[in-house]
Amino acid sequence: MGTAGRRAEAADSAAARGARAGRAAWEASDRDIPAARGERHRHGGRAGAAYEGGPEQRPVYRPLWIEEPARRRRMPDPVREAAVRAVLIIALTLIQAVVAFLCTLAGSWLAFPMVISGVASTVVATWAALDVWVTRQVWKQRNGVVSTPSSTARALRRERRRARREARAAERAQERIRRQGGAGRLSHP
Repeated sequence: MGTAGRRAEAADSAAARGARAGRAAWEASDRDIPAARGERHRHGGRAGAAYEGGPEQRPVYRPLWIEEPARRRRMPDPVREAAVRAVLIIALTLIQAVVAFLCTLAGSWLAFPMVISGVASTVVATWAALDVWVTRQVWKQRNGVVSTPSSTARALRRERRRARREARAAERAQERIRRQGGAGRLSHP
């Protein structure tokens, strides 16, 4: 291993040490525990920074967030749009219901119109919730479901394709015999 290899290895190990120190400081600061390696706010450092060694070392900053893989796949766009629309309509309906209830308690003249419009908006909110379900079903029907190799539908399609291939091959063989006019047969009828 040459000098360049040793330098790269030393840089990698220093980066790894810095990452470990930053991670330890970040975990410690989340639990209000003093940082395990190095102290924070020492030598004029910024908040959230941890020092690996003395004042000549650069501070290690904790990341703002840590990326995690998504647990579930993202909803299709039409379904997500319907869901957002439904949530907004349902939220407005609930606000309207609370206002109608408070107007009723206060004996305000606005109570009756609010109750009537609350009934109407409840119908609209129910439609919005059903719209999410219908949009999801339509999307599934148009775009299909994920088929696995053991799927019955896939096996049936495979059988049908094989039967069609065999039928085409037999038809081509018959056509070839007709074109040859029976030549090549051992006996003629």
